[in-house]
Amino acid sequence: MPWPRMPDPNPTPAAAPRPLRIRPLAERRNLVQKGDFAKVLPPVDGFLRWFESLPDIYGSKSLKRVVDAIVTARQQGREVGVSLGAHVLKVGLSPLLIDLMRRGFVTHVATNGASAIHDWETAYQGATSEDVAANLPDGSFGFWRETLDALNGAAVRAQRQGEGLGLAIGRTILDADLPYRHLSVFAEAARLSIPATVHVAFGCDITHMDPDLDGAALGAATQRDFWLLADSVGRLDHGVWCNIGSAVIMPEVFLKAVSVARNRGQLGADFLTCNFDMISHYRAVTNVVQRPPKEGRSVIAMHEIVLPLLHQAILCTAEARGCLPELR
Repeated sequence: MPWPRMPDPNPTPAAAPRPLRIRPLAERRNLVQKGDFAKVLPPVDGFLRWFESLPDIYGSKSLKRVVDAIVTARQQGREVGVSLGAHVLKVGLSPLLIDLMRRGFVTHVATNGASAIHDWETAYQGATSEDVAANLPDGSFGFWRETLDALNGAAVRAQRQGEGLGLAIGRTILDADLPYRHLSVFAEAARLSIPATVHVAFGCDITHMDPDLDGAALGAATQRDFWLLADSVGRLDHGVWCNIGSAVIMPEVFLKAVSVARNRGQLGADFLTCNFDMISHYRAVTNVVQRPPKEGRSVIAMHEIVLPLLHQAILCTAEARGCLPELR
């Protein structure tokens, strides 16, 4: 039986593709509203006593260890970085992260392209997260004019200004004076001059479906962000790195940043990492908890439960030590 014929490598050009239907964001139903977001509380009387009463076993023991390490690292002026999956912002946790940034407990935020989309949409309209199951059948999923224009416009801005993608997104939000910018991790990072980096995997985000996307600009911007991350990781000795809710992309990016830092002779193994997630994933455990650090921990719990506990425990522990910073 003869082999099947291979496709012609130089086929006759096809007709021009049909234009895509891109709709206004105001027409979209959102599953997440700003009113549902976490509320930021100052140190709560009695919380630390309750927190310290948790058993020194498994998850609660690891959570206590991470809190102690974060407060100690910041007392010593060390790095505390967080890498995020998009779900962390989608479930309304940005106010808690922003509070930690304003108090100096977070020195670098690294995340993927989907997180940047949720962050910008929240700043723009106080809501995010479309109903994918409802919109996918008719092909409307992901095709929202303002989101595409803003995020892809930020990539062009980054190329023009020589910025990383995360900084360009943050400054885009601030310059536009978006009404809910106080809920934006990227806007706050830009205001505080904290590195916030976006690590894009092409084809993973709705913004990549925009026919007007400048792929070269986006690639250059996210490449700048990788080198910014590698610089921060190079300062991670005696610090802490937390991976929160990213199963594959951020653990892979973090591992490469560690390798760059060690190739430069900047990083040993004397730092702590922790993976926070709803279930245990191979890449996160291997690339964050096991391979790079002297000490690695895992805490398995829903983000919307464990992150408020982490936030309050950090504040109360720092207050008890007399080192709780004022808000910037």
